[in-house]
Amino acid sequence: MSDKPRKSPLWLRLVIALAALAAIAFAVQAYLRPMAKVETVISGDAVDAKPGSVVVKEAYTMQMKSAINGRVLSKDYHLETGKAVKEGDVLVRLDTSDIEIEIEQFQNEYNAVNARIAVGSANQFTLETAQSDFVNTERLFKLGQVSDNDYQIKRRAVETIKQQIALEKVRNQEDLDTDANSIKSKRHMMEKMTITAPMDGVISYVYAHPGDLIDTGSPIVSLITTTRLVEAKISEEDFANIRPGQKATVIFLPYGEFNYNGTVQKILPTADPETQRHLVDLSITDIPPEKLIPGITGEVTIEVGRRHANAIIPRRALINENVYVVKGGKVELRPVKKGYVWLTGAEIIEGLQPGEQVIVEDLDSFRDGDSVRVQELPSDAIAKRK
Repeated sequence: MSDKPRKSPLWLRLVIALAALAAIAFAVQAYLRPMAKVETVISGDAVDAKPGSVVVKEAYTMQMKSAINGRVLSKDYHLETGKAVKEGDVLVRLDTSDIEIEIEQFQNEYNAVNARIAVGSANQFTLETAQSDFVNTERLFKLGQVSDNDYQIKRRAVETIKQQIALEKVRNQEDLDTDANSIKSKRHMMEKMTITAPMDGVISYVYAHPGDLIDTGSPIVSLITTTRLVEAKISEEDFANIRPGQKATVIFLPYGEFNYNGTVQKILPTADPETQRHLVDLSITDIPPEKLIPGITGEVTIEVGRRHANAIIPRRALINENVYVVKGGKVELRPVKKGYVWLTGAEIIEGLQPGEQVIVEDLDSFRDGDSVRVQELPSDAIAKRK
């Protein structure tokens, strides 16, 4: 008997080769199938959020004008284009020497009136004499020794002097009030001659310089506020339930899909005249101020309600009223019924169950019935993007 190994039949070798080729072809085909990035349908809180667009604006630019005429002093002059100022900072002072002299004159007059009041009325002695004379006349009148005419003359003399004293008091009080009001008015004018920054801002233009004699209403400086206004525009059909204090989520286009939290600060009473969309001011709490560059735009959703939902998917998985579901390596275009929809997610009332997988990226690359490979993204991605 020969010790040589027996060769497998040719047909068996051909079968093995064909099987290997088929396996390789299947592996290649599987490898060449497109990759579908999916997320798992989950349960959780669904948010009733109204969408809108946002734009960052400068809160305002203010041109400060002089409320009084005067000469600009070099002392305490702090105007310089591009300089940042804080609310309350002294920007410029006007010469107050003339007003100080006037205040001193009114103060002297006020003091003189007070001194006159302290000395007392000269008519007081006359009144005492007239009252004493009247008392004696009244006694004699009762005894029938003085006529009624003489009695009435003495009585009227007393009343006349009393009226004179009362009028003196009124005039003295008028003089005090006039001088006090004049002093108050002049001091108020002095306060206006120190011009301070009404807000935090940056000096954009300087009009007044040391030595300039300026008139009432003359411009002194222009300030641009450092605060920024995030203005949202909401369509009429979504506007009804929006209230101050509601939570908002904002995406600014220059900063990708990073979400910033905010609240509705104020609802403006008028709509945008061009788009007829309603205007809402937002307060954004977690973005550095330097990132709020005037002119940048973005998207917002404002939360007006919240409830538990059986099925939640990323909003980007939606194709109008459909989603792509991956099941057994096959793509299925499935119609769904939406509930609440917010910036990053959507509630599905009908058509999906928790645990199913939906495609969330490159949706236009897939068709119903496609065979795909699956790359599953973390199931908590929705929560992280809220």
